Amino acid sequence: MEKRGPANPGEWHGIVLVTGTDTEVGKTIATAAMASAAQDAGLRVAVIKPGQTGINTGAPTDAEVVTRLAGPETVRTLAEYPEPLSPLAAAKVAGLPALDLFDVVDAIRAEAGRHDLVLVEGAGGLLVPMGLRPSGEAWTFADLATTLGANMIVVTRAGLGTLNHTALTLEALDRRGVPARVILGAWPAEPELVHWANLSELVPHLVGALPSGAGSMDPGVFRRSAPGWLTPALHGVLDSWRVWAEEAG
Repeated sequence: MEKRGPANPGEWHGIVLVTGTDTEVGKTIATAAMASAAQDAGLRVAVIKPGQTGINTGAPTDAEVVTRLAGPETVRTLAEYPEPLSPLAAAKVAGLPALDLFDVVDAIRAEAGRHDLVLVEGAGGLLVPMGLRPSGEAWTFADLATTLGANMIVVTRAGLGTLNHTALTLEALDRRGVPARVILGAWPAEPELVHWANLSELVPHLVGALPSGAGSMDPGVFRRSAPGWLTPALHGVLDSWRVWAEEAG
């Protein structure tokens, strides 16, 4: 597979973590879109889900969704838990071993040695308890970012309440020295005033915006469309928010 053109020095490579301002904001679909765009640009891509919860619900796992939509070279889930809770709570309820921070770090770094881009999808928001350190202290996705020295993508909603949630998450990352950018997880087909107002506030941080319902697309259509939802930093072709807004409107 050939790249579309010379590498952009502003492109994100290596390990990139994906968090959200809340649960169900579109992290998995955004992860699939980033994987698709990067593969279209000729990169070897791995996607890792450290802790998948809610296995007993019967819903497709995040790994299954990413595989169906994007088909990355490598997709791994490090631990699965039955109940739809935070990974640490789900491990405790099930009587299963909690995720060890350094086991997760080792697994991610191993894939980084074999791929150009490793996307690591969290669970819920930035400070959700993910597992335990060897000391017995809980660790969060923010702790994983600082341990790895990785960049972070924050997936957020387009509607009411998103400015506060996004600002809180970005502030928490900034205080930890973690570079972060934002993706809108689901831009509505018929945006209202609140969506346009939020967009104008978030544009300085934005590197992508996915249309609502992207996860229900045919995989072939999804893969062809994904580069148009992301800026060149994420190996996409979206280079003007003004033009995008005109087309979206």
